[in-house]
Amino acid sequence: MTQSATRSTPRPAPAAPPPPPPPPPTERRRLREAKAMTVKQLASAVGVTQSTVRGWETGRTEPRGRRGGQYLALLARYAVEVAAAEAAEDAAEEARRAAARPEPAERARAATPTDDGRPGDADGPSRTADVPSGAAVRAVVGPGGRRIVVLTRPLPGGAGALHRTPEQAFDALYGFVAPGLVRQAYLLTGHRGLAREAVERAFQLAWQRWPEVARDRDPAGWVRAAAHEYALSPWHCFRLVSGVRAARPRRGEASAPQGRALRDALLALPRTYRRALLLYDGLGLDLPDTAAEAEASTPATAGRLLHAREAVAARLPELADPALLHERLDGLLGSVPVPAPRPARAVRGGGEARSRLWTHAALVLTVLVASTTTFTVLTAPRAYHPPEAPPERVTGVPVPGGPERLTAQDVRLRNALRAVPLNGPERLLPRAS
Repeated sequence: MTQSATRSTPRPAPAAPPPPPPPPPTERRRLREAKAMTVKQLASAVGVTQSTVRGWETGRTEPRGRRGGQYLALLARYAVEVAAAEAAEDAAEEARRAAARPEPAERARAATPTDDGRPGDADGPSRTADVPSGAAVRAVVGPGGRRIVVLTRPLPGGAGALHRTPEQAFDALYGFVAPGLVRQAYLLTGHRGLAREAVERAFQLAWQRWPEVARDRDPAGWVRAAAHEYALSPWHCFRLVSGVRAARPRRGEASAPQGRALRDALLALPRTYRRALLLYDGLGLDLPDTAAEAEASTPATAGRLLHAREAVAARLPELADPALLHERLDGLLGSVPVPAPRPARAVRGGGEARSRLWTHAALVLTVLVASTTTFTVLTAPRAYHPPEAPPERVTGVPVPGGPERLTAQDVRLRNALRAVPLNGPERLLPRAS
């Protein structure tokens, strides 16, 4: 009896799950910045160049190959660590809020404040039931007629930092950035009044576009670029002074001779070279960021930087070393005497007043143009009537005369011509002899 052997077919191995998609370019940069790493440090950790890492973070190229895999694995580890750190911060913040949260009865009274900020009766569900005690609140009408509580005074212990108004955020940025920007603008122009004016105009422009500036990854860099553009505008060439006259300190100001010599060397450079040297060697920006802020290509910015260093080294040979030049510029930025900027409230008020002035001027000009056009349309003729010329006496015209009297020969000739047929003379025929 034969037994048929059954051959078992091997089961196909389960397919490996596809690798997770790489994070978007913005998330790659966010993870690096959350780990407080520079592009140079991340490039050295992966084993690639800085331009490669910038290409991955801007989306120009995608990480591929063995180095790309190492980069994505490193980002995955950073994502886990950053998520854990953010979760810990959220838990600590929730614990602080829970510690500062009032009693239930007190929270119920604060849930529905009246229009003047005092507690009232609850007439429905409210999202403001967790307002901590000690906070000054104000009720405003939101979408759908709902009343929403807005904090008008920071909470004790710094808990109100998360609820800053746009004015408070702008004032904080102004107080932190404005003094240093005035010094930078003074080194770029050599004019104290123009330096402070450039910083104030830059912050007024930032206040006009505050939603855009507040969402920017680097608000201080946004304002710095605007201040440098205004300070180096060609329209201010008649206000600028150059050379020793610009760098000459006022009476009572103590300034080291080395600082004055470096200021003279900076002011002797062209405007674009001056800005590239200040951003790269003075503020420590890398070359691509310097090129982006100066709105130039990276090779052009590198050429400007090299020419600026050569010009400074020609006047000050001891500054041929870039490290020493960076140190001297850093010290000069911290010690240059400049006028103190105006308060942030005055800057915001000045910008708003200028905006209102330009708005009113535009409205007046529009009304004037519309009125002139309307008057022209109403008073213009509908058809063209050529004007009649006034009569004039004509002089100097000769007296009209007739033809002269014909002579006897002319009369015979005329009669002969009239006798000839119109179709020409008679045909000549030969006669028989």
